[in-house]
Amino acid sequence: MNLVLDELTAALPEAGSTCSLENYLALPDHTMDERISRARAKLGATTLLLGHHYQRDEVIRFADATGDSYKLSRIAAETPAKYIVFCGVHFMAESADVLGCPGQQVILPDLNAGCSMADMAEISQVEACWEALEGLGLADEIIPLTYMNSTAAIKAFCGERGGLVCTSSNAHAAFEWAFERGKRILFLPDQHLGRNTGYAMGIPLDEMVVWDPWAIQIGQSQGGQTEQSIAASRILLWKGHCAVHQRFLPSHVDAVRTRYPGIQVIVHPECRFEVCQKADALGSTERLIALVEQAPSGTTFAVGTEIHLVNRMARRFASEGKKVITLDDTGCLCTTMYRISPHHLAWVLENLVEGRIVNRIQVRPSVKRWAKVALDRMLEVG
Repeated sequence: MNLVLDELTAALPEAGSTCSLENYLALPDHTMDERISRARAKLGATTLLLGHHYQRDEVIRFADATGDSYKLSRIAAETPAKYIVFCGVHFMAESADVLGCPGQQVILPDLNAGCSMADMAEISQVEACWEALEGLGLADEIIPLTYMNSTAAIKAFCGERGGLVCTSSNAHAAFEWAFERGKRILFLPDQHLGRNTGYAMGIPLDEMVVWDPWAIQIGQSQGGQTEQSIAASRILLWKGHCAVHQRFLPSHVDAVRTRYPGIQVIVHPECRFEVCQKADALGSTERLIALVEQAPSGTTFAVGTEIHLVNRMARRFASEGKKVITLDDTGCLCTTMYRISPHHLAWVLENLVEGRIVNRIQVRPSVKRWAKVALDRMLEVG
């Protein structure tokens, strides 16, 4: 994970402290539960613990609020808690720091909990892309949008240039907002969400072209596109993806329909276009849960998203006579989210109890200013 050191800082305990992380990792998993509960009770309302849907069960069960990145962003923007412990990944913690009130402090239990998709759009690459678009005389008619799964620097880039942030929950509304203000969109960093959203709005595939930031390494400028293809496009899709959702294939949809006739296939819009076209419905993690909630008893679902959420849904809805399985039997977990363990959570909470803040996430003020503009626009779009 490429962390920008002047954007993220970690306040570490003094050498020899009894609260060093190594002392926790050496202990059995089950010994953390009572310690986490005891620390939460001592911290009380001063601390809000947020858990993303993809987080492992052993951690998310301690969360005060769970949700997708959009829902948790709204909660982070509204909470009066002094400390926000974010059991997610680093871009989520960054957003909480950007949206939080003065004096609030955001903690990420493990600084190694990153996002491979966010790392696929590095700020220098995006700036080079924009310079190329300026050279073509097209930048003035382009609105840059970035998915929530991006660094604070990318969010600030979009905010400063008239764009905003979106999530899978409000991507459609964000695209409409952008097209009211420009001729075309530069969408970062997930090509699949951008393509699926654009197509659902009636934009032909040939009017959505992929900008490859690595094309210059093989002698291709302009993201591997021609001036004509860029000028004819309505959406420039950054060549990025989610490692979890890209694993799902059209053959998985065909196989599950053969095995379970009448099954409902619902997938996250970070999945490939071909998978989404074969599905019965698309949706953010919150939307996928709602689809199962609203279905009648006896319905069977194959869900194309992260395996922890699928398994949690399967347990939750079994009592209602609904069957939930993963679209791919091999499953796929978000490995970076999984890095946050009960040990990490106990460590940060017990340090808080003792007045020490570890793994604090701080976005540089100059970046925070424009990232907040982009995030505030996202919340206004709804």
